[in-house]
Amino acid sequence: MFAKIIIDQDVKALDKVFEYVIPDDLDVEVGQRVVVPFGNRPLQGFIVEICSECNYDASKLKPIIRKIEDFPVIKKEMLQLMFYMADKLYLKLASCLRLFLPSEMRTDKIKELIIRFCRLADAFEVPSARAKKQLEIVEFLKENGKQKFSEVSGQFGYAPLAALVKNGTVIVEEEQQNRAPAFDVLEKQERKLTDLQQRAVDEICENKTYLLHGVTGSGKTEVYMNLIDRQLEKGKTALMLVPEISLTPQVLANFKARFGDKVALIHSGLSAGERFDEWKRIFFGEARVVVGARSAIFSPIENLGIIIIDEEHEQSYVSESNPRYDTHDIASFRRCFNDCTLVLGSATPSIESYAKAIDGEYGLVEMPVRVNGMEMPKIVVIDMLMEMRQGNNQIFSIPLIYELRGIVEQKKQAMIFINRRGFSSFQRCRQCGYIAKCSDCDVSLVYHRFDNKLKCHYCGKRYRALDICPSCGSHDIKQGAIGTERVVEELQKMFPDVPILRMDNDTTAQKNGHRQILNEFKNAKPGILVGTQMIAKGHDFEDVLLVGIVDADQSLYQADYRSIERTFQLVTQVAGRAGRSLKQGRVILQTYSPRHYVYRFATNYDYKGFFKKEANLRKVTKFPPYARIVRILFTHEDENIVAQECRVCYNKVQQIKEQYAQDFVYLDVMKAPLNKIKNKFRYQIMMRFSLAKADEIEKKVFDTVDVKAKSSVFFEINPNNLS
Repeated sequence: MFAKIIIDQDVKALDKVFEYVIPDDLDVEVGQRVVVPFGNRPLQGFIVEICSECNYDASKLKPIIRKIEDFPVIKKEMLQLMFYMADKLYLKLASCLRLFLPSEMRTDKIKELIIRFCRLADAFEVPSARAKKQLEIVEFLKENGKQKFSEVSGQFGYAPLAALVKNGTVIVEEEQQNRAPAFDVLEKQERKLTDLQQRAVDEICENKTYLLHGVTGSGKTEVYMNLIDRQLEKGKTALMLVPEISLTPQVLANFKARFGDKVALIHSGLSAGERFDEWKRIFFGEARVVVGARSAIFSPIENLGIIIIDEEHEQSYVSESNPRYDTHDIASFRRCFNDCTLVLGSATPSIESYAKAIDGEYGLVEMPVRVNGMEMPKIVVIDMLMEMRQGNNQIFSIPLIYELRGIVEQKKQAMIFINRRGFSSFQRCRQCGYIAKCSDCDVSLVYHRFDNKLKCHYCGKRYRALDICPSCGSHDIKQGAIGTERVVEELQKMFPDVPILRMDNDTTAQKNGHRQILNEFKNAKPGILVGTQMIAKGHDFEDVLLVGIVDADQSLYQADYRSIERTFQLVTQVAGRAGRSLKQGRVILQTYSPRHYVYRFATNYDYKGFFKKEANLRKVTKFPPYARIVRILFTHEDENIVAQECRVCYNKVQQIKEQYAQDFVYLDVMKAPLNKIKNKFRYQIMMRFSLAKADEIEKKVFDTVDVKAKSSVFFEINPNNLS
C-alpha cells in the first residue's frame, strides 16, 4: 500500500503531494501525521490519501518511518477544506494544514498536563512514632483525602513522602488535567425573548446563510444562544465567532452560564497549554459549542448545526498575513459541507453582505429596535474648526468636557474612543522636518510616553525617544496626532480622583489583560474607559451613558475605497455602547468635516440610506461588490529582485488584459503604499475587472505567477487593506 503525503514545510518547491510506501507492520489512516525520509533528513508530513497503486516506480519509493499520533489529527472535512483553500485562495497546501492544528503541537513543544496525586493505601501500617513527618503526612491525607504530590512534598518534605510511597503506605496516581481558560462566573439566566427576538429565531430556520441586521443593543446575542440551543437539542454542534479577543471574556462567561462545560474557547490569547487542551476537547467531541476569534473557524468540531459570525463586517475576520483568507469564505465552505445554518450578524453589515441579502442570496432578518425599548443614543456632532476659532485648542471640545463632568457628578461611566494607540503618531523636528522612522519598515515611529520609547507598530522594534534632532541638532521636537496615552493623560489632569482605564494593544498584551481591564471598569463608578476599536463593539455596560469620539475623521480619508464605510461602521458601533440600560445615552462626535454625508447618515442611524448611497457610488465607479479587485503582492529583502519579478509578472498580466479588454477596469504595477515592512521590500500589481468573467480572468492571472520566483508572492482577492 502507498500513502500520498504533504510535507509540513511551507516552501513553494514542496507544495505538492509526495508518495511513500506504507510498511506492512505500520497501521496508518488518512489524516495522520507521520515522519518520512526526505533527502538526508526526516520530516513531518500529513497523509491525505491511501491507495493500492502509485504513480511512480514503486522500487524507488521510500517507506514511512513512523506515525506521530495513533489517530488522524486532520479530519475528512478539514482535508477537503485544505484543497478548497489551495485552489480558491491560491495558498500552499502545508500553509492550510498548519491552520488546523495548535502550532505547539506541530513542533512537539506541548503535551498533555499530567498531575501526580497521592492518597493513603486501603490497608497500611501506621509509621513509628519516631517518624514524625511520616505520621504528619498520614494524618494530613486521612483528613484531606487525595492531594497533589507536589503540594504534600512541599509541605512535609520529599524524603518522608518517598519513604511512605516505597513501603506502600501512600499510593501515587497520575491524572491528566485540562488547562482551561479563565472566565467570570455568571448565574444562568433564562431571559424571555421579546417578540422581535422570537421572530428572528423563528425566521432563521433553514440550512442556508442569513444576515441578521440588528441595531446595537437589539439583543442579537440572546437570539444566537436560542439558535444554538435549538441545534443542541437536535444533537448538533455550534460555532460562534467574535471579531476581537476583548469580546471573548464576556461572550465566554455568558455562554458558560448558559451551556456549561459544553463550551470551548479558541483564540490567540490562550496559553499554549490551554489552546492544546481546548483543541483536544473539541477534537474528541467533549465540547459541543466553540466560541472564539477568527482562528476558531478551523476548529475540528464535527456535525455542525449552526455557524454564527458576530459583527460580520469587521476587518479582523480577514487574515492579512500568510496564509491570507477571509473567514466568510471558510464559513461558507463549512456550511455547505455540514449542510447547516450560517448567521452573519451586525448592526452595520458590510456593503457586500447587505447587497447579497437585498439580492436574495442571503436571507435577511431585521431587528430595528433595542431590546430595552429605549431610543438610540443621541449623537451630537461637534465642529472642531469652530472650537478652534473660539479659542479652544484642547483635544476635547467644550461640550464633551461638560458632558464628562456631568457623568462624574452622577457617578456613572463614559467611554472615550480614539483609534490610535501610543501618545502621538510621530515625532518631527520643527526646524528641518526630520521624522523618526523605523529602519526595517517604511513607517514613522509612534511615541509612547509610558516607557518613553519610539515604537514601530509593524515589526515591534523600539528606539530611544527624540529629545534632539539627529539631523540638525534642534531641540524643537513636535508631537504628531494624539493617541490613547495622550487622551488618558489629559483626562487625569481634569479628573484626578476618577479611575481612568486604557484599553489598547499595549495594555492588553499580557494574558487575561482584556478581562482584567473590563472587570475594573465594570466596578468603577464613576469611571472612564479610553480605548481603540476594541472598545467599539459588543461590550455591554449598563452605566455607560456617554461616549466621546475624539477624532471621527481618522478613518475617513484613508486611501481605500472602504474608508467611508468603515467610518460609518465605527461611529455607529461605538455610539451603541451608550444607553444600554433604561437611561438615555449620549454621544459627542468630534470632527473637522461636520458636513460630510457619512455623519448625516450615522447620526440618524440610517444604515439603509447609507447603503443606498454607497452602493450607488460603487456601481458607478466599479468597485466591489460590483467588480473584483485582485492584488499580487511581491516581497523580498532585495529591492531589485522584487521589482524585476513584479515587472515580469505585470507584462504577462497585460497580455491577459488585451484578451479581456472589455472586462478590465484598471491595471497598474507599483510600489506598495508601505514599501518596506520587516526589512522586506514590497511591490504590487493592482487590477480591477468586471464580475462577468472574473473567475476566468482570476485563474489566468494566478497562472502567470512564476512558481520559481525568489520573491514571496501573495495573491489577494478584494483585499481588506490596500496599504
